[in-house]
Amino acid sequence: MPKLSLRIRGRALGLTAALALGAVALAGPATAAPVAEPKGSHQRTQEALNALNAAGMPGVAAGTSTPDGEWFGSSGYADTTTKRKRTAQDHIRAGSITKSFVTAVILQLEAEGKLRLDDSVERWLPGLLKGNGYDGNKVTIRQLLNHTSGVHDMVETPEWQEYMNGPGFLEHRYEYRSPEQIVAMGLKYPPYWAPGGGWHYSNTGFVIAGMVIEKATGNPWAREAERRIVKPLGLRQTTFPGTDPKMPAPHAVGYSKLYAANPGPEIHDATEYNPAWSGATGEVISTTGDLNRFYSAVLRGKLFPKRQLDAMLTTVRTGQPFDYGLGLIVRSLPCGVKVYGHDGIVWGSLTSTAGTLDGKHMLTFQMNGDWLEDGKPYDDMFTAEFCPKA
Repeated sequence: MPKLSLRIRGRALGLTAALALGAVALAGPATAAPVAEPKGSHQRTQEALNALNAAGMPGVAAGTSTPDGEWFGSSGYADTTTKRKRTAQDHIRAGSITKSFVTAVILQLEAEGKLRLDDSVERWLPGLLKGNGYDGNKVTIRQLLNHTSGVHDMVETPEWQEYMNGPGFLEHRYEYRSPEQIVAMGLKYPPYWAPGGGWHYSNTGFVIAGMVIEKATGNPWAREAERRIVKPLGLRQTTFPGTDPKMPAPHAVGYSKLYAANPGPEIHDATEYNPAWSGATGEVISTTGDLNRFYSAVLRGKLFPKRQLDAMLTTVRTGQPFDYGLGLIVRSLPCGVKVYGHDGIVWGSLTSTAGTLDGKHMLTFQMNGDWLEDGKPYDDMFTAEFCPKA
């Protein structure tokens, strides 16, 4: 099977995807796919966890949900000093999985007639995208959510590398940057191309999406996500910590090589930092169980009408081993099964959730380390869980 290349050093908030050149191709709404195997002992999933641990991850944990019940497995440690094991109760920094929450809020707002996906950014945030090759009249909310806006990713700027990667992280981790400051970091550099001209993962775009939510509702995006999603679904362990650097207990230690350009063997404790650096692009803290419940609700159409779900499931080609919808990654596994979810990468944490289109079979797994060499068994986790035995 093709591997998803984890070129993550220097991309602390970015998806594990490089630039995909060329015009954007719409793949259309998701259609029926081969049915994943819902039953079994999860032996192969446990073996995939063990392989990730053997590949160098300090600890790996996974939770599944199927009509037959829930399962949790782990390998390695939450704390390598005390040898404390991972548990299903561990809180995790789920990074860019935040993007799916932000998207869900925007889709609800569209269903309520409060905005449209094809509204321009200029309509909601006048003057934000202006000059240096940007025109907010030509960038839509939809393009922010599927990464076709061309807006420069702030994570790929020299400023981000200086402040939040390598030694800069240790110096600046507790500092505050407003959404406007984070966006300005990206907009200092010209767009990758004209809106709709290609696909490039852009964290900046989702910070802007969070600002649109606030303008449309009068409330911060996180408050809307809590009111509209977290509370109704009973996601009691899911929070958006704002500027609080601490993690709720229990949690694993977040081990990091700080995305240094040339990382050495030294590993740092990156558990605490000011989440405002992530904001609407990567702030969420949750658990494997809560994330499975959230994505299951999304896929089962529990959060917004079918029209909005179809929009979310309408994907563009990325040039990577996955397609991308609105805040949603769609992977086609070697056995023909398609799974839907998102990845999240922040300092000291790699998380991924995926599930079948009917939302009945879900998997979330998390590694409490942020490095993994190319070619290591990352996507193997999904194949092990969702593909029928040979």
